[in-house]
Amino acid sequence: MGRYCQVTGKRPVLGNNVSHANNRTRRRFFPNLQRKRYFLLDEHRWITLSISTHGMKIINKRGLTRVVAEMRVAGEKI
Repeated sequence: MGRYCQVTGKRPVLGNNVSHANNRTRRRFFPNLQRKRYFLLDEHRWITLSISTHGMKIINKRGLTRVVAEMRVAGEKI
């Protein structure tokens, strides 16, 4: 599984490390991903999601059932 959020789709972005001498080397900024288990009441089973902390806030706001339905419409396998 790649380093991306299953809810928001956040992926690593590229940038530069900049030294004191202004030398630039490439680096990656990773999203704050967490592996979290949720219980789906509709299906009576646990699901494990790799989601960012922003994705957790979205689940808290909209509800797990609605977010999972939106993820399935988008083509995410759960």
